[in-house]
Amino acid sequence: MTDPDVLRFVTGALPAPPARVLEVGAGDGALAEALRESGYEVVAIDPAGGPAVEQVHLHELDEPDGSFDAAVAVLSLHHVEPLPESLDRLAALLPSGARVVVDEFDIACFDERAAAWWADQRELACGEPQENPMALVRTKRDHLHSAAALRSGLQRSGFALGPVERGPYLYRWHLPPGLRGAEEQLIAVDKLPRTGVRFLAVRS
Repeated sequence: MTDPDVLRFVTGALPAPPARVLEVGAGDGALAEALRESGYEVVAIDPAGGPAVEQVHLHELDEPDGSFDAAVAVLSLHHVEPLPESLDRLAALLPSGARVVVDEFDIACFDERAAAWWADQRELACGEPQENPMALVRTKRDHLHSAAALRSGLQRSGFALGPVERGPYLYRWHLPPGLRGAEEQLIAVDKLPRTGVRFLAVRS
């Protein structure tokens, strides 16, 4: 099921349906299906995606250049490899003025406070001890692209960038429902970082 807040953000930034939209890193296809129900034509890709998703890497996608009206990347670009070639391919698939709607986890903001809180919630939810917070931070930082790296890569590939909106993210990461408020309260008193980032990138 797609987070209603994510769906509002995405649809609020997309052109009106029936625009043709590329979803990068579609996972199980839930967001793509929600967008189709809203009238969009969606091509959903993810090399490890579900049966309703085209299992292909972004840099290998065989679609005509300029054939999409917009693109959506929800919690996916931080995994994408190879990043430069993938973002170049994304730029080629979009005409000038087309938007990429980005909703991300910023690994650069994921510190030991965030890792400890998340691990505690996971242990409460599943009853199993979680990875040491310091090790968890190190593991994620070794394998994921930061928001700054993504923005730099998008600029290099010919995108103009909108401002960054920062907010909560951890409550969405394999945790039970109902923890957004708790995360926001801790952010408000500077006990947790804002690990979520949102922004738009516009094809130049």
